[in-house]
Amino acid sequence: MNTSRTPRQSDSDQPHPDHDRGLEFDLNTLVSRRSLGLFLGAGGAAAALAACTPAGNTSATSSATSTATAAASSSAAGSATDAATTTPTLTRAIAECGVEIPQETAGPYPGDGSNGPNVLEASGVVRRDITSSFGTASAKAEGVPLTFTLTLLDDANGCTPMAGAAVYAWHCDRDGKYSMYDSSLKSENYLRGVQEADANGQVTFTSIFPGAYSGRWPHIHFEVFEAMNNATAAGQVLAVSQIALPQAACDDVYATPGYERSITNMTRTTLKSDNVFGDDGGIYQLATMTGSAATGYTAGLNVTV
Repeated sequence: MNTSRTPRQSDSDQPHPDHDRGLEFDLNTLVSRRSLGLFLGAGGAAAALAACTPAGNTSATSSATSTATAAASSSAAGSATDAATTTPTLTRAIAECGVEIPQETAGPYPGDGSNGPNVLEASGVVRRDITSSFGTASAKAEGVPLTFTLTLLDDANGCTPMAGAAVYAWHCDRDGKYSMYDSSLKSENYLRGVQEADANGQVTFTSIFPGAYSGRWPHIHFEVFEAMNNATAAGQVLAVSQIALPQAACDDVYATPGYERSITNMTRTTLKSDNVFGDDGGIYQLATMTGSAATGYTAGLNVTV
């Protein structure tokens, strides 16, 4: 399902009133060495089909499993790195598949060319670690470490992992400021990056826990593209949404030095009053999270497109 970047709701992302050869070069280099032909190995395909089969239909499950196994066995060996591996996370994501991720606003600070600067044109934006600026910029965002993973599933094709899809993710720093937009960060581009989904349909970013600013619940923005070479094409985005961060983790992080502003801002907003998550309390966008402020957090979200 294609969609434009036009939001269904307004966004008050207002923390303040206020590169080189380009992404195409990066993408051509990356895509040329990545095979997208094999989404699932025998075990992964069987697990995916079984998880999507209605409970109690054992004959259908058996048939689907046999078919998937036979198909995988008859395929060429392929690259081991391109074959999906059955993991508890993937199995659970497929089992929960069925409700598409709510479409949300990209906000006023997307950095994707739809509202001012376009970081997607910069060489170096394809990266896992987004804590530092890249290119001619050099600042690093400070804060509690956060690693977040999105598992992309194609609802129209039996919850198939979206191998080869691309995700652009961005968020504010611990002071609630967005790089490229805040008056003090116009030359910086940290906390922004693009990743290609692996054979399990997963992308993972290494970052810092974002702060809470006035008017918004703590969140992370993201856009999903069908493929890496679509990441620069306006209107080719499949989904625009946001990750809501759990309150327990926010309270833990915001009690640490550097996040003082977030403590006050958290008292002014709830998930229900937030102008993005408030319609349903962020039920389909609330990340699962483990860790602590002392050791860092790991977050995950299943994204059905």
